[in-house]
Amino acid sequence: MDYKNIKTDTTAESLNVVELEAGTNNIYESLAILAIRSNQIGHDLKEELNEKVAEFQVNNDTLEEVFENREQIEIARFYERLPKPTLMAIHQLLHDDVYHRNPLKEESKDNF
Repeated sequence: MDYKNIKTDTTAESLNVVELEAGTNNIYESLAILAIRSNQIGHDLKEELNEKVAEFQVNNDTLEEVFENREQIEIARFYERLPKPTLMAIHQLLHDDVYHRNPLKEESKDNF
């Protein structure tokens, strides 16, 4: 997924609890979904950043050859400006962009 195109605030705001539990009718389940999704987003962003930074790595073992690479700095600044993974996950949950299911609820429906 292209996380760079998610249009959400970069700062945290207070939310209505009723909005968060709308999809699950359970605030704790919604928070668990948010935690899992934000970890997924954070992991994906970290992998993407590491791939881009790996292009700039030099295989020299000397510490004297440290230099600033302007492109590498711009890439790091871009990722620093992105919204935090938790804010992206909240945005996705509120806009129904997150698929989630609870196997325990499905089992209880099957038993009746």
